[in-house]
Amino acid sequence: MGSKVIQAALIFFYVAYLVATVQGVEVSVKKSGAKGDGKCDDAPAFKKAWGEVCKAAASSTLKVPAGKYMVGQIGFLGPCKSAITFDAGDATFIAPTDPTAFKTKDGWILFSMVKDLTVTGGTFDGRGSAAWKINNCNKNFNGNCKNLPINLNFGTLTNGVVKGVTSVDSKFFHMNVIQAKNLTLSKITIKAPGDSANTDGIHIGRSHGVTVDGAEIKTGDDCISFGDGCQNVTVENVKCGPGHGISIGSLGRYPNEQPVMGVTVKHCKLSNTLNGVRIKTWPASPNGVASGMHFEDVTMDNVSNPILIDQQYCPWNQCKTGVPSKIKISDVSFKEIKGTSATKVAVKLLCSSGVPCNKVVLSGVKLEYKGTNGSAISECDNLKPTLSGKNSPAICDASKKGAPEGAPAPGAPAPAPKKDAPAPKKA
Repeated sequence: MGSKVIQAALIFFYVAYLVATVQGVEVSVKKSGAKGDGKCDDAPAFKKAWGEVCKAAASSTLKVPAGKYMVGQIGFLGPCKSAITFDAGDATFIAPTDPTAFKTKDGWILFSMVKDLTVTGGTFDGRGSAAWKINNCNKNFNGNCKNLPINLNFGTLTNGVVKGVTSVDSKFFHMNVIQAKNLTLSKITIKAPGDSANTDGIHIGRSHGVTVDGAEIKTGDDCISFGDGCQNVTVENVKCGPGHGISIGSLGRYPNEQPVMGVTVKHCKLSNTLNGVRIKTWPASPNGVASGMHFEDVTMDNVSNPILIDQQYCPWNQCKTGVPSKIKISDVSFKEIKGTSATKVAVKLLCSSGVPCNKVVLSGVKLEYKGTNGSAISECDNLKPTLSGKNSPAICDASKKGAPEGAPAPGAPAPAPKKDAPAPKKA
């Protein structure tokens, strides 16, 4: 009789093991010891829960019940054995206010080296107001900026999804996507004051196959920025403002930067931003390439510099302005860019004298300037754009260097001096 009981127990535990292996696990951070009361550091409980789902042999879920979780710097690291869903739901994560509490450059919350990761929901409050006051990048733009933590750092993710996530008051960038492959971000909300320094909404660098589809971003820097190495990246259905617009670059600040190839921005709206859609490179840069960049169906509402190529980008005058950029820009299009400009120069295409832009197309541009000193104009250097359809303002005065190919539009106004609309001073 005893042997039969033992045999039955062994069978039960073996079946339970098989079920767990096939079905995976769902681990609640509350069961792992998290309080969720906004007072205690719940990071140890998150680490424990992550360890359980990461070692599971089948798709598993880390569940974060509603609550306020005080969490110090933490990394959710792979490789893991199977797909993981990090379900933050209605939970709020609260960061330490003191920037010195962050001991590494990995940011506040890091997801790294994980395949098939899904992050859903959650509000991540970086409590960055104290950090903005000590941001010294405008005084130390030689690479010695004080390292401030990013709210959410997504590094080396493959086949991932980030959906329904809210980032509030990050101390530095809100979201950083680096070395990702096939990552989709959707229904993203980002909030920070318009004067919060260096708080880029979503920064993407050295990544392939990234899609941002649906985001509302209000911040103190670029709503979305692209660093070197971006390839086959698509951004659509984004509302941006306040902020500095949607920017490719800056490029050419460092040696050995990777090419930018294939960036598409479409179906977006920018409101009251310091720039619209722009490409920016540093003077005196190493050789580099940026090609296949397309902007389409973007609405501007009181936006400064709605269309901008700036190969003289030099924030705080800390560069060699007399030496041209060596970043070769080609295969660029601005189509159906419409709305109102806050600056008289609505289209500014300032390419490098060392490696002039080529294959730049403008079509269906309609930008109005409602200031008191005349109508909108364009300014061009070192390119011959291809124009199609009706464009307003007239693109590139034929009497200026870099006039468009073909006959100029009749009565094209003279470009304004560059001082009328200086490039924004930001990192």
